[in-house]
Amino acid sequence: MQQECFVTGGSGFIGQHLVASLTREGHPVSLLLRAPQALSALAAQVDGLGGNATLLSAVAGDLGSPGLGLDGAARARLEQAAVVFHLGAQFAWGLSIEQARKVNVEGALAVAELAASQGSRLVMVGGYMLANREHLARIGIDLHKPQRTDWARVYRRTGGYEGSKLEAHFRVLARLRELRAAWTLVHPATVCGHSRSGHILPTQPLAGLIANLAAGRLSAIPGSPAHWLPLVSVDFLAQLLRVAAVDPALAGQEVLALDASTPNLQGMLQQLATALGVSAPRRHMPLPVLRWLLKIPGAPGLLHSESESLDFIQTTRFDTAATQAVARRHQLVWPDIAQALQATAHYLAAQQRPRGKAGAG
Repeated sequence: MQQECFVTGGSGFIGQHLVASLTREGHPVSLLLRAPQALSALAAQVDGLGGNATLLSAVAGDLGSPGLGLDGAARARLEQAAVVFHLGAQFAWGLSIEQARKVNVEGALAVAELAASQGSRLVMVGGYMLANREHLARIGIDLHKPQRTDWARVYRRTGGYEGSKLEAHFRVLARLRELRAAWTLVHPATVCGHSRSGHILPTQPLAGLIANLAAGRLSAIPGSPAHWLPLVSVDFLAQLLRVAAVDPALAGQEVLALDASTPNLQGMLQQLATALGVSAPRRHMPLPVLRWLLKIPGAPGLLHSESESLDFIQTTRFDTAATQAVARRHQLVWPDIAQALQATAHYLAAQQRPRGKAGAG
């Protein structure tokens, strides 16, 4: 059954693939865009990803504006949406608390309240670190009464981006429960490229890691042999988000989108290096040492790394049994993560080749 959808963050990496998945299944999609005239370029991208761009329309608005910057006509139009997908966020390392909160916290609350006010089901993207309760407690989040959390302390520990995503989760969840709204929260791991085409945007964290590896800037493996960077391919994530919006069993639930077969960081870097035809680093650098180095002025630029990114490299393993059950129920097939990594590396390498020159192989 086709249903009207409203998507924030539709021009982003996950958003493009979600919109392609939704329209491929025949669902009309309205997109929140600061510049609605950008719809034509986005429509071409969605078509290129296998979607149906004729089902797209744009709504002028901004996550950083009061009331999302929506006028009366836009609000009336969005009342038709059965599902609101909230993917929009400001991503950058080094964000100030004020910058991060304006879009990632206050914007998320505004989207949640819009969905609740019109009886839409909210499907919101969070992050897999929310499934690591030991980490959350360690950085200062009060898991029993999140409203008592000293968020300024959390931001100092995690940085603006991750702190704002964590605060948004707990504040939005509390507001949704207060409003008795319909919701499902999906927490993705670090997003890998499309498992077959390798499509990924260069602004993605994994793309930055691959660029450092390809350029020979990664001389050591962060952490120990037990550390890993959990992944999920973007095509599987898009399908999971789509089915999460219609599965009655997932109402009021949180879903972890994480491929448990992701290799450890050493193995992942070796797979990527093989695909790129470069050497992978062999020695490890303890994370505390790397954090200390990154505090030296100018070191993040020289090392092409940021301290904020290191929290995502960890030793914790996650229980994905519930997600496996969702996949079986909807006949979703987990792509081979090794194949997805190889495709992503090849895609990024092809983007770097001078135009007009064929690459080897």
